[in-house]
Amino acid sequence: MMNGLKIAGGLAVALGLMGCDMPSGGSSSGTPTVAESACAAAVADVTQNPMIAVTSSEFSEAGTYVTLAVGEQKAPWKCIAYSDGSTDGVEFLGSEGAL
Repeated sequence: MMNGLKIAGGLAVALGLMGCDMPSGGSSSGTPTVAESACAAAVADVTQNPMIAVTSSEFSEAGTYVTLAVGEQKAPWKCIAYSDGSTDGVEFLGSEGAL
Protein backbone atom coordinates (compact mmCIF):
# COMPACT_ATOMS: atom_id res chain seq x y z
CA MET A 1 0.00 0.00 0.00
CA MET A 2 1.28 3.42 -0.88
CA ASN A 3 -0.22 6.81 0.06
CA GLY A 4 -3.59 5.25 0.92
CA LEU A 5 -3.69 3.30 -2.34
CA LYS A 6 -3.58 -0.46 -2.71
CA ILE A 7 -3.01 -2.05 -6.09
CA ALA A 8 -5.69 -4.66 -6.76
CA GLY A 9 -5.83 -6.48 -10.06
CA GLY A 10 -4.23 -3.53 -11.83
CA LEU A 11 -6.54 -1.01 -10.15
CA ALA A 12 -5.36 1.54 -7.63
CA VAL A 13 -7.90 1.21 -4.85
CA ALA A 14 -8.36 4.35 -2.81
CA LEU A 15 -9.05 3.18 0.71
CA GLY A 16 -10.74 5.53 3.10
CA LEU A 17 -14.06 6.72 4.32
CA MET A 18 -15.23 8.82 1.33
CA GLY A 19 -17.32 10.88 3.72
CA CYS A 20 -19.04 7.84 5.21
CA ASP A 21 -19.54 7.52 8.95
CA MET A 22 -17.70 4.62 10.58
CA PRO A 23 -20.13 2.66 12.75
CA SER A 24 -18.77 1.02 15.88
CA GLY A 25 -16.80 -2.09 15.13
CA GLY A 26 -14.91 -0.52 12.24
CA SER A 27 -11.33 0.68 12.28
CA SER A 28 -11.46 3.83 14.38
CA SER A 29 -7.96 4.96 13.43
CA GLY A 30 -8.96 5.63 9.83
CA THR A 31 -6.24 3.21 8.74
CA PRO A 32 -7.76 0.15 7.07
CA THR A 33 -7.14 -3.20 8.73
CA VAL A 34 -5.73 -6.13 6.76
CA ALA A 35 -9.26 -7.55 6.44
CA GLU A 36 -10.67 -4.23 5.24
CA SER A 37 -7.87 -3.87 2.68
CA ALA A 38 -8.38 -7.43 1.42
CA CYS A 39 -12.12 -6.86 1.00
CA ALA A 40 -11.59 -3.49 -0.68
CA ALA A 41 -9.29 -5.16 -3.18
CA ALA A 42 -11.77 -8.01 -3.77
CA VAL A 43 -14.69 -5.62 -4.29
CA ALA A 44 -12.59 -3.43 -6.62
CA ASP A 45 -11.75 -6.51 -8.69
CA VAL A 46 -15.43 -7.46 -9.00
CA THR A 47 -16.77 -3.96 -9.65
CA GLN A 48 -13.80 -2.65 -11.66
CA ASN A 49 -14.25 0.58 -9.69
CA PRO A 50 -11.30 1.90 -7.67
CA MET A 51 -13.42 4.21 -5.50
CA ILE A 52 -13.89 1.98 -2.46
CA ALA A 53 -14.68 3.11 1.07
CA VAL A 54 -14.94 0.88 4.11
CA THR A 55 -18.13 1.78 5.97
CA SER A 56 -17.90 -0.82 8.75
CA SER A 57 -16.24 -4.04 9.79
CA GLU A 58 -17.01 -6.63 12.44
CA PHE A 59 -14.20 -8.94 13.53
CA SER A 60 -14.87 -12.59 14.23
CA GLU A 61 -12.42 -15.47 14.51
CA ALA A 62 -14.44 -17.16 11.77
CA GLY A 63 -14.03 -14.19 9.44
CA THR A 64 -14.30 -10.41 9.42
CA TYR A 65 -17.52 -9.05 7.89
CA VAL A 66 -16.78 -5.83 6.00
CA THR A 67 -19.27 -3.46 4.38
CA LEU A 68 -18.07 -1.04 1.73
CA ALA A 69 -19.34 1.83 -0.40
CA VAL A 70 -18.40 1.81 -4.09
CA GLY A 71 -18.18 4.75 -6.47
CA GLU A 72 -19.72 8.18 -6.32
CA GLN A 73 -23.14 6.62 -5.65
CA LYS A 74 -21.68 4.78 -2.60
CA ALA A 75 -23.25 1.51 -3.75
CA PRO A 76 -23.36 -0.91 -0.78
CA TRP A 77 -21.25 -4.08 -0.96
CA LYS A 78 -20.15 -6.68 1.58
CA CYS A 79 -17.27 -9.11 1.88
CA ILE A 80 -15.85 -11.58 4.38
CA ALA A 81 -12.09 -11.66 4.97
CA TYR A 82 -10.23 -14.51 6.65
CA SER A 83 -7.04 -14.57 8.71
CA ASP A 84 -5.10 -16.14 5.81
CA GLY A 85 -5.80 -13.06 3.67
CA SER A 86 -8.43 -14.71 1.48
CA THR A 87 -11.90 -13.28 0.94
CA ASP A 88 -15.31 -14.70 0.17
CA GLY A 89 -18.93 -13.65 -0.11
CA VAL A 90 -18.36 -10.50 -2.16
CA GLU A 91 -21.91 -9.34 -2.79
CA PHE A 92 -23.88 -6.25 -3.79
CA LEU A 93 -26.30 -5.29 -1.01
CA GLY A 94 -28.43 -2.75 -2.85
CA SER A 95 -31.45 -3.05 -5.06
CA GLU A 96 -30.92 -3.60 -8.75
CA GLY A 97 -34.28 -1.95 -9.47
CA ALA A 98 -36.89 -3.17 -11.90
CA LEU A 99 -35.47 -5.41 -14.59
